[in-house]
This record gives sequence, C-alpha cells and structure tokens, in this order.
Amino acid sequence: MAMSARLSPWMILGWRIRLPAFDSVWSSPVRAIHYLVLALALAGCAGNMFSLKPAIPANVMHEGVHSGGSALAFNPAGTLLASGGWEGRVYLWSLPGGKRQAVWQAHDGSVNGLAFIEDGGVLISAGYDRRIVLWDLRGDGRASVRTESPVTSLAVAAGRGLLASGHDDGRVIVWRLQDKRRLERVGQKRLHTRRVRGLAWHPGKPALASSGRDGRVMQWTIGGGVVEFPPPSTYSRSLVYTPNGRTLIGSGWFRLFRWDLEARRLHEIPTEHNGIINSIALGSEGRHLASISRQTDSAVYFLDPSTGEVIERFQPHELCGGFVALSGDGRYLATTSDDASVRIWDLERPRGKRTR
Repeated sequence: MAMSARLSPWMILGWRIRLPAFDSVWSSPVRAIHYLVLALALAGCAGNMFSLKPAIPANVMHEGVHSGGSALAFNPAGTLLASGGWEGRVYLWSLPGGKRQAVWQAHDGSVNGLAFIEDGGVLISAGYDRRIVLWDLRGDGRASVRTESPVTSLAVAAGRGLLASGHDDGRVIVWRLQDKRRLERVGQKRLHTRRVRGLAWHPGKPALASSGRDGRVMQWTIGGGVVEFPPPSTYSRSLVYTPNGRTLIGSGWFRLFRWDLEARRLHEIPTEHNGIINSIALGSEGRHLASISRQTDSAVYFLDPSTGEVIERFQPHELCGGFVALSGDGRYLATTSDDASVRIWDLERPRGKRTR
C-alpha cells in the first residue's frame, strides 16, 4: 500500500486519531517528543509481546484474580504465596500446585505491601486506605493500626520483630511487633518530600534504606543518624541489599542502580528492559536478581546483579508488570501485573517448552 503524505485516521482504543504529515512532526524537536510520548502511552506494555527470544512458561497462571496486581509475599517455608491487588483483596495460594486456599477483603484501597511473620502463621498487609493489619491464615484480623497517610510500601525484618512502612507523604515509620498481636510505633522520620517507593532492611544491622519519588535515596540507622546516597538518574522504584550488606541495589528506567555503601558511590547498569524496572527481588545467595518492568515492557528476567546481563527469561505479562517475589529457598518465582493475573514458576520443575 502506497504511503500518502498524510496518514489515514487510525482507530486506537476507540478514539479516532489523525496523525500529521511525517515531515511536519519532525520539523520541531518539541513536537517530535510530544508524539513520541503519545506513541509510548498508546503502546502500553505491549513492547515485548512480539519478542522472538524464548522464555520459560509459568507452571501456574491464575487469570482475572485482581483488578491489577500490586503485592506478593511467600511464607518462610515456601508453602504459601499471598497476593494483593488494586481492589483490596488478599489471596492465599498453596504450593506447589497453586490452589486457592483463602481470599478476603483486606483493604478499601490497593494493597501496597504483604509480609509473613511469626514462622508464617501471621500475614501483614498494608494498604492505601492508611491501614496496616495483622491477619491469621483464614483472613481473621488480629490487630490493625491506622496511619496518618496512605501506605505505599512495606518491609519486614522478621528476625528482629521490626516492620517499616513508607507513606504517600514521604514519611517512614518503624513498628515493633508486640505479643504477636499488636504493633507499637517506635520511630518515624519524614525522609522524603514525596511518596516513598522502595524500602529495604539491612541484613546485618538495624538500618533501613528508602527511596522516594523525590529522587532521594536514604539510609536511616534506627536510633542513629540518616545518610543520603548519590541520587540516581531516575527515581528508584524498588530497593534490596546484597546478603553481605555492602551494596544497595535499586531499579528505575531501563537500568539497575548499585550503591557502594562504604564509599557512597553510585554505579548505573543498563539492562535489556525496555521500560521501568518496577520491582526486584534478590536470590538468597545474591547470584541473581528477579525483575519485572512496565511502561512499554512487561518482561520478567533473572539478571546478574553486578552486570545487568540476562541470566534467564520468563514468560512476560500481557500488560504492565506489577510485582515480583522469590521464595526464601529459591524454588519459586511469582509475578503479578496490571493484566490481573498471578503467575508462579516452580524452578525445580519447569513446565514444558519455552514460549516465544
């Protein structure tokens, strides 16, 4: 079909859009950027749906679980997976089969954090409705606290009985679990001027790393001071410490961020992700980093945490990636996404042939 000077109207997402002539688009750099942003927005997360690179299919795929998936957590024994979504529900899935064990309405807004504590007998959920709740595995609430600002992230130091919550107003709050039934607030700081996105506990000392939409990355030693690290090129969506506690790893547009904590030096590492790396999880020995991305990309990878190279590729989602989690024993990988699905890989028993 011959290409005319002016493209015919397209029907995209139910809208009739008439694109201007090619030469007029690129005659102005500003106009070109505007149309590029529009194209990326319309593309959504379909960027790697047409990849010819083989990927490992999921063992379990639950479709239409959440209105959009936003949180995941494995219990310490690796026998349960909890998932949460935009609609506020929490599901429990038994492993290895992925059968649904329980479901309940946990929050009035999105679930923005999940964690198992007390040998896996208690599940903590945090939501945009400003509530942090302790649940038994039947969905009965044991205790609840209401915070001053919506909860946007959650991190647990299970061995120390400590919990940290990040908030929409930039505040970070530290809680102590008392008598397995209630949370006591033991400290708080407004570390950011905008929403807290990433939270991670140091593996060897009572220190907490946080990242915010203001681009700042901080480390707060509980009972001590706060250290600010060099800011990355784009704000970090997720944070993890390496097992030796010497390095902090974050994620943003296309790349990983690595902070040498002793030298306070930042190194940015490119990856094959074609969008925002929205969530990362580090394997127990620190040899691979699970990652999932969004905004023109929905890829799921194992990355080398030092070089950013792809170690393994997994079946991508149909829409933007939401969250990724690894079980403590390294056997299971789980992901959730804007496509409302929850997917589970049994890495000891991969299913079938790789998909394209």
